[in-house]
Amino acid sequence: ALFVGCVHDFSALVLSARHGGTSIGSVAEGLLGKRSMALFHGIIFFGVSLAMGVFVIAISGLFSYSAYPQAILPSVGLMLVAGSIGLLLHRGKVALGPAAGVGFVVLLALIVVSVRLDRFGLEPADWPAPRTLKLSLLGYGFAASVLPVWSLLQPRDFINSLLLYLGLIAMYVGFFVSGRDFAAPAVAALAPGAPPMLPFVFITIACGAASGFHALVSSGTTAKQLDRETHARPIGYGGMLGESILGLLTVVACTAGVVSPEAWNTGIYASWESIKGPGVALGNFISGGASFLGELGLGQELARPFVAVVVVSFALTTLDSATRLLRYNVEEIAASAGLKLGRYASSALAVGAISVFCFYEVSVELPGPDGVPMLVQREAGMTLWQLFGTTNQLLAALTLLLATRYLARRGRWAFVTGVPMVLMLISTLVAMSANLVTFVGSGQVLLAVVGGVLLLLALWLTLEGVLAWRRDRRAA
Repeated sequence: ALFVGCVHDFSALVLSARHGGTSIGSVAEGLLGKRSMALFHGIIFFGVSLAMGVFVIAISGLFSYSAYPQAILPSVGLMLVAGSIGLLLHRGKVALGPAAGVGFVVLLALIVVSVRLDRFGLEPADWPAPRTLKLSLLGYGFAASVLPVWSLLQPRDFINSLLLYLGLIAMYVGFFVSGRDFAAPAVAALAPGAPPMLPFVFITIACGAASGFHALVSSGTTAKQLDRETHARPIGYGGMLGESILGLLTVVACTAGVVSPEAWNTGIYASWESIKGPGVALGNFISGGASFLGELGLGQELARPFVAVVVVSFALTTLDSATRLLRYNVEEIAASAGLKLGRYASSALAVGAISVFCFYEVSVELPGPDGVPMLVQREAGMTLWQLFGTTNQLLAALTLLLATRYLARRGRWAFVTGVPMVLMLISTLVAMSANLVTFVGSGQVLLAVVGGVLLLLALWLTLEGVLAWRRDRRAA
């Protein structure tokens, strides 16, 4: 995170700020050419649509009757409170500090109330269906995309950051107070079906160390909100440090949060298939994090819903920001084709792309209870989720490529971004190639086709960077 992720986030933020707050795709046009911009836009469109489709599936799963329905009331309540605070702040009626403080207290109170209400007295048959929950989340994403930033996205995400900080501090304190040993081994033998540790550790940890998605946020929204360029260092570099702290807590919660080595070997990491998918990962994090809060005297009936609200709120922050970024991406793609789309049309297309991944189902072959493969229907997003890590790391590598090109043209220390760029490109391209061989060999046609297209786009963009470097050498 220190030498790759933080450098990446800071570079993306400064690049965008120095190009008028434009997206990283538009920055690519100025540094590498129009073809590169089109390639960037294609990768961004796929990556964001896929990720948010899976986020919608995961959040709706946490909202289900049998999971953490207590998270619904605080999540919806925070939206309403944030909207009110945004309006009052915009009109100059209140100061930020008191308004955020009141909003945060209300959020904590809603968490306690939601636990007391216990599913509002409803039976499973009366609970909203998964389809209804997904549509509601897509509706929220659309609203956050078209409304002014100050009216919902800014105040909601700011108050949510306070909840995230509280959760992080409390869980870390609980871990250190507990003094417990790690149930997981320091170095675990590969579970059956798992890929080799290198280079797959890079695309597995992903956002905890370096995230291409951060380049989209930096260039789509953050750059336009900077008061001055010097603020880019604590925001860009510091923001990634914060994410790495969250990533480390995730590892701790899913290892030390497990009560025994037996529970780890038989329940958490029995096989590679048993830990695949965001739903499993979220469940393990919530259980481990809640066990740390239990060390501080918080009962599990409140600790688990609290951690679930932290997770859901963080995911909703990603959903609202990413839907807005996808809207910008759609508008830029349309503009490059000579078309002009308004915010409502572009947001509708963005939400439509996300809905494809969370609603459209494909037939996939999965191991059955007796070990015999069985054909099941599964959302396209969950099927393609294996490609998210590589797509995310690919965006990070290509953003570092742009930063290296920018520094080299100005005779600055290009190696600062060039070295991590080479590391990211090599590890990601090797992982993508290895995955592609696996997909083809196992007959996973959809993954093979989409993964193959992404690999070609990555190689093409890398070639564009090499050609640009050669042009600079000839000009010199």
